This record gives sequence, C-alpha cells and structure tokens, in this order.
Amino acid sequence: MIVLVGFALLAGAGTALSPCVLPVLPALLSAGGVGGRRRPLGIVLGLSITFTITIVGLASVVDGVGLGSDPLRDLAVAVLLAFGLALLLPGIAARLEAPLSRLARFGPRSRGEGFASGLLVGGALGFVYTPCASPVLAAVISVSAASGRTIVIAIAYAAGSALVLLALCLGGRRLLDRARRAGRGLALQRTLGAIMLATAVAIVTNLDVNFDQFVAESIPDVNLTASLECSSAVTGRLHELTGHRPRFAPANGSSACHGGASSVRALARGASRASLLATASTLPDLGSAPEFADTQDWFNTPAGRALSLRALRGRVVLIDFWTYTCINCIRTLPYLKAWDATYRRDGLTIVGVETPEFSFERDAGNVRGAIHQFGLRYPVVQDNNMGTWNAYGNQYWPADYLIDASGRVRYTAFGEGDYAKTETAIRALLAEAGSRLGGRGRPQGVITPSELATPETYLGTARAQGWLSAPRSGRHDYGPPASGRLALNEFAYSGSWNVAAQPATASAGAGIDVEFLAKDVYLVMSSPHERPLAVQVLLDGRPIRSPAAGGDVRGGQVTVRRQRLYSLVSLPREGRHRLSLRFAADISAYAFTFG
Repeated sequence: MIVLVGFALLAGAGTALSPCVLPVLPALLSAGGVGGRRRPLGIVLGLSITFTITIVGLASVVDGVGLGSDPLRDLAVAVLLAFGLALLLPGIAARLEAPLSRLARFGPRSRGEGFASGLLVGGALGFVYTPCASPVLAAVISVSAASGRTIVIAIAYAAGSALVLLALCLGGRRLLDRARRAGRGLALQRTLGAIMLATAVAIVTNLDVNFDQFVAESIPDVNLTASLECSSAVTGRLHELTGHRPRFAPANGSSACHGGASSVRALARGASRASLLATASTLPDLGSAPEFADTQDWFNTPAGRALSLRALRGRVVLIDFWTYTCINCIRTLPYLKAWDATYRRDGLTIVGVETPEFSFERDAGNVRGAIHQFGLRYPVVQDNNMGTWNAYGNQYWPADYLIDASGRVRYTAFGEGDYAKTETAIRALLAEAGSRLGGRGRPQGVITPSELATPETYLGTARAQGWLSAPRSGRHDYGPPASGRLALNEFAYSGSWNVAAQPATASAGAGIDVEFLAKDVYLVMSSPHERPLAVQVLLDGRPIRSPAAGGDVRGGQVTVRRQRLYSLVSLPREGRHRLSLRFAADISAYAFTFG
C-alpha cells in the first residue's frame, strides 16, 4: 500500500505536467492570475476536492477513469462562463464575489480575498481534469469505490497534482503581476476573461476530449509516468488489490503493460529436428498451466464434455483467448485453423477460450453460430465469468499460451502477428514431445491489418472516442446527418438514438457517418428477437456496390438478424472514404473496427 501511495503521488505530479492538463491550464492560469493572493490556493484546493470526490464516488471506470456524466461538464461550463464574464465585466465580479466571501471562513484568514471564488472555479475545473487520471488510479477504484484504500490513493494522486498545479499557478501569477505593474491590468484581466470563455466553449464542443485523443494517438511515449505504471513494484501491488496477477509475462522481459510474443527465433519451413529441439531448449519454463476454471458450455468435444489439462498431458496445448466479434481475434483464426489441421495428428490440441467483451457474447447459441460461421473444428469453451481468463492473469484479446506435454507454459503471444515465431514454438515443443513433423500450416483467407487504418471505436458511452458529438446516455436526437466533410477518423450520429454504456439503439431513420482510412470496415450489430432489419450502406454518398461492398452487403443493404460482426466495406485497396449508414428502428450497434 505504501508503494502505491508513493506512486500515486508521483503519478499525480506527472499528470499535471502532461499534455492532458493543457485544456485546463489556460483557465487555471487565468483564474489564478487575478483577485486576491489566496485565490490560487483556493483554485487548486477546489480542483483537488472535486477531482477526488468524482473519481471515488461518481467516475465510470472503463479503460481508465473517465468523466461519464454530462451534467458535471455542464456545471463546469456554467462556472467558467460566469467567471469569464466577471473578468470581462468588472462590475459583475464584485457582485459575484460578495456572497461567496462567506466561504472564506474555511480558508486562510490573512488577506483571503478571492479564496472562496477560487474554490468554486477550481471545483469546476476538477470535473474537467478528472479524465487525466492514470491507469493506477483506475485499477484501484475498479476494486471498490468505497474502500478506504481507494480514498487514500485518490487523495495521494490529487495531492501530487495539486502541488504541481499550485506551482504553475503561482508562477503564472508572478508573470502576470509584472504586466499589471506596467499599467496593463485592465486589458490583461479582460484577456484572461476571454481565455476562460474560450475554455468553456472548448468544453462544450468537446475540443478538450478531441485534443486528449489527438495527443494519445499522435505523440508516442507522452505518458510521463508510463515507466512507473509498468514497473514490477507498482503492477505487483495493483494485482494484489485486484486479485488478478498476470502469471505468464513474455520471456523477452516486456511487462504486463505491453503485448508481444515471447522471444524465439522463427525457423525456416524445412528446419531439421535437431534445430527444433535446440529451439525447444531455449523456451523458458514459465510455470504450471492453470486448469480451465468456472467455464460454461464446451463445443467441438465428444458429447460436449469438458476437457482438462490433466487429461491432455502428453499433448502440446495452445490456449487461445478470443471473442467472436473482435476483429483482431478474427484475423488470427486462419492461422489457428491451419495449425489445428496440420499438427493435430502430431500431438497439438488447440482450445479456444471464448471470453466475452459484450453481454450478448455470453449466449451459447451465438457462440455456436460463430464457431460454425468461422469453420472452427478445435474445442472451444465459454468463459463468461472470466474464470480461466483470471486464472491465467490474462489482459488481452487475442492471447495465446503454449503448454508443453508435461503441462508447463513455455511460450506466450499477445495480439496479432508473430505467427512464424508461434508456429516455430509449436513445432519445437511437438518435436520435444517426440513427434515427427511434416510440413508447416498454411493459413487461407488471411485478413492483413493496416497500421494506418482508422482505430476502432464503440457506440455506447463506455468507450466512445472520435465522435463529432460525444454520445450521451439516454434517448437524444442528434439532428440531421453531418453536412460537409468530416475530419479523418471522425464519427457523427444523426437522428434519434437511445445510447447505453455498451450498445446504441437506433430509431427509424437514425444514421451514422464516418470518415475512415482503411480497406475493410466492420460493425458489431444485433436485432431484437433476431428479426431481420435493414441497414442502408452508402460509400462517398452513393449506395455501395461491388467490389467495394463487404461480405454481408446485398443490394446496398445489410440485413441484421443475430448478434455478430458484420462486414460493411471491403475495398480492393486501402483508401480514405465517407461511410454513411441509415438504420431501421431497433437495431443495436456496438463497435466499429477497421482493417
């Protein structure tokens, strides 16, 4: 706990120096640069209080701590607008300060002018600053938002940020004092008021959110505390709190914060048995493989009986964590199918552990349909409660764990790629187990991902990013389709949508417009009671036609029945285009992916 408290203090300080704070900084410096000399202290204290309360009591923890409540952002906008106008119009400032001065009794007694209003401005800025919270804070809060240790961590994190922000605020005030002494006080005050108004407008238009996304996507290694977040000391304490420790890190030394494959040199197709045995000797023993835990239905096994690793001793086992709507997982399936077809007779057993990302992926009928659709012949098991996922301490879709004939984990691979290394490891362990190997597996129907393609996004409030107007909880009318050209990787709702944390459900005539860069576009959708409902697909303003249409498009439309990933666009080559979708009522959409 002491390690986490110390790290939270450092992480908070690092966050206050990161680009994430830039949307808040102009208003912070503007508010602190005027009024009584205690106002900077009031601002930073108010920011720290609302920041701490929000992340402990109100924040939605999804891939980090995010501000999921529009009313809180609206409150911040209202306060910033009020104080911006007060700076522009000095007469308003006096009226505003008078009732708030009663709060000064809780602050410093010596020349406390501005402390109370500083608390209010800082409190508003705290709501906007909340999304900057680091992964360590999210991990702790996700354990229990009401636990004492969560509050301690949150306070330590806020204190680290507060110290740096106070230093910035005081430093900015000193610079502004020089301008005032030069006789430019009124002009300076009005300029600062304009900055606060501009900050409020930026929040209303989600420019602050878009800026944070731009920084995350465009500037590598921007997180000043990344090395600490991924350190063994910190991750170890976090996993003690969450109870889910990554048991099998890659042998190349990369931490659980990153994916990748274990270190192994890919061998040529005709590698000798001696070379394979030499490779096997270099594969480390990462520990005993956990048994399948808390599983549900089994598929592709005799009479649907459960398998056990104990019963599979003597065979090499590849555990593949996947889910059937994950495009990254889908891209790996041709390789898994090829390895199963080639090496099953040589002693390889592949087991697909289907750990759901969306609620409908828990349905056994949906999983069975996906197995049939993808033509999987190896065993698959449902892991709806993440029992096996947690037993392995897994953190990725897809993730592969290769187990030798004695039940020891010898190789791991996270994410797409490194297929030649993985197949070499399979062949090496099969040779070690005594198999005489034939040719290598040759996958068919491989979808090659593009590093430049538009990033995936979700349609619900939980993990939405890149939207022209951020999705709001509940039913809202987003107006007519976006006119003019969208920015690259920008998404826009139109019409009426009922948005929840995961899916967004369309009303009649609702639409989505996307400006994308990719070769292939996919969308996870579902229809109530599997009723056939249509989605019209337009590319660059016209009904999509072959050869640009995806595999699920017929006559410019996709018919949505059961819950799955639908292929909308399949271009001959990667390019930038405008995709427009028009939905029938009651269709639910979950996530876009691109390739």
